[in-house]
Amino acid sequence: MAEALHVVCPHCDAVNRVPNAKLADAPSCGKCHAPLFSGQPIALDETRFERHVGRGDLPVVVDFWAPWCGPCRMMAPAFEAAASRLEPRARLVKVNTEEAQSLAMRFNIRSIPTVAIFRHGHELARQAGAMDTAGIVDWAGRQL
Repeated sequence: MAEALHVVCPHCDAVNRVPNAKLADAPSCGKCHAPLFSGQPIALDETRFERHVGRGDLPVVVDFWAPWCGPCRMMAPAFEAAASRLEPRARLVKVNTEEAQSLAMRFNIRSIPTVAIFRHGHELARQAGAMDTAGIVDWAGRQL
């Protein structure tokens, strides 16, 4: 693994270089000084998605969801809990497919919830259907 990773700030979207050895030491953003990891998934629109997936070195676990989707709402607390267990090895984000329709079309999201893992702009894995916290953590862990 590289000596330092590029980590995109979940607050201001600045790209930070963080030494691997310091990832677990609660690093903060060099621009806005907010914590780089909060243990919570972050909501991304299309522009922010491109920045986090394309510029960051961390794997990004994406929950493609919609507010009208019952299984999506049921899985939301599990996805939030998974964020605290998977950070700082991965960044967990949520993409509302109603607001980011072009992302849903671009990645051929046919059913929701769909969880996908990206690294350096490329999709590595995908799982459709609601999962509990352990299922999300186990599935993501096997892919990372």
